[in-house]
Amino acid sequence: MILYAIVLGLIVLTLLGVSLTRLGKVHTRADYLVAGRSLPAFVLVFTLLSSWIGSGSLLGGAENAYNHGFAALWQPAGGWAGLALIYFIARRARRFAQYTIPDLLEARYNQTARVLGVIAVLFTYTGITSYQFIGGGDILHLIFPSEISPIQGRCIIAGFVILFTAIAGMSSVAYMDVAIGLLATITLCVALPVLVHGFGGWSAVHAALPPTHFQVLGDLSAIQALELFLPTCLLMLGNQAMYQKFFSAKSERDASRAVLGWIAGTVLLETVIVALAVAGSAVFPSGEVHEHPREILAYIGLHGFQPASTFTSVPTPNGHPIGITTTQTGGGASLLPLLGALLVGAIFAKIISTANNYLFSPATNLVNDIFVRYLRPAASNRQVLLISRLMVIALGIWALYQGLHTESVLKKVLYAYTVYAAALTPVILAAFYWRRATAPAAVASIFTGTVVTIAWDTTFIHSHLPPALASRDAILPALLASLLCLVAVSLATTPPSEAQLEALGSQ
Repeated sequence: MILYAIVLGLIVLTLLGVSLTRLGKVHTRADYLVAGRSLPAFVLVFTLLSSWIGSGSLLGGAENAYNHGFAALWQPAGGWAGLALIYFIARRARRFAQYTIPDLLEARYNQTARVLGVIAVLFTYTGITSYQFIGGGDILHLIFPSEISPIQGRCIIAGFVILFTAIAGMSSVAYMDVAIGLLATITLCVALPVLVHGFGGWSAVHAALPPTHFQVLGDLSAIQALELFLPTCLLMLGNQAMYQKFFSAKSERDASRAVLGWIAGTVLLETVIVALAVAGSAVFPSGEVHEHPREILAYIGLHGFQPASTFTSVPTPNGHPIGITTTQTGGGASLLPLLGALLVGAIFAKIISTANNYLFSPATNLVNDIFVRYLRPAASNRQVLLISRLMVIALGIWALYQGLHTESVLKKVLYAYTVYAAALTPVILAAFYWRRATAPAAVASIFTGTVVTIAWDTTFIHSHLPPALASRDAILPALLASLLCLVAVSLATTPPSEAQLEALGSQ
């Protein structure tokens, strides 16, 4: 385990070095919140990629793939569909050039929409941050099982994330993401063919797994696939972390170009993640990882790349065992443990990166949308920077509290995505593309989407619904209620003024 400890230590030191390097460039509110609006397309691609692919994909998505096969791609496919639409939004978002989504909501709607938007972002993003802490804690426990418990691991990861995020804000987050994105992309793309080749090729993987693992829906129903697709798609379309990156772009052209690279990188990486987890379910069909399938990618890094590894007597669905042996010799064998350590390190770094992004984002809401907007409009840059760092610490502690009281990463993923997808995405898209959307409608839509999502899994709601309806995920009822409020109230109230429409170029 010394090799793994060295790799993780180097990653932590590198990230700390990047943060400290960027600290000297942070002097103003704009420097901290949107990196001085200076990020070129190359940096934007990797920071967008790193902020999107974290524990939701590496743990929740991998768990889905381990259990259900390639049908797990329905979850990332929602993001791909959202990305295709985002290409047309990126220029408008950069043109608006503010700091947060609630800025946009107030400009297009009113102050109430801003405040409700802050609340929805806080629920969503601290929830997303919390399961990054869970994922990082799992990895530390896997590497050091007798020294670090999963709970202790979550606390350690939270400490790293809070420190890295507080130091230099968006500037440190974005430039750390470049290093992390390159490491993860290269390592994951190399690990997949090496693991599959060692097991005997895709034919052997196919023979070891049920046929449903390779079907479009697999063992999921169409409704279940939709419940995976919709929250991801709608979160992507309204994702504040994404819009903040667009606000940080050097130009509108850089924002649009970055989306093209983001699309290619996301499709590639999320497909590789699912394929690696599917192959891992063939290589490791039982044992500890079968009980905790969300750990499959880290488990592969720890146990799947040892020299002279042997995978034997793997039963196929038709009952005929297959024996596959890999015998790696020479220089290639000596590099296998390094590949495993780099894979674990890449997953660890991606989790930290995503946690940085989703912890930083709601902190900017509390600073920009509450402190500066209502409490201290004339605050100096020094005061804003101090409060920003304090908010990062406070929200990091709240996210850790949630992480210490959550066990199902996939369930937490869908909850967090649904709050945002139902409460904010409809009104954000309407702000850009529907002139008739009104302020009262936006307020009603945000409030209804948030309340329905949070209340859906309560005992009170379930006791008053038919079992077939109560067992469904919250996304469909919450989204339908939110859209109904947005459309009905808009049509029943006075249209917005030309000044509101012109604020976002909504003409």
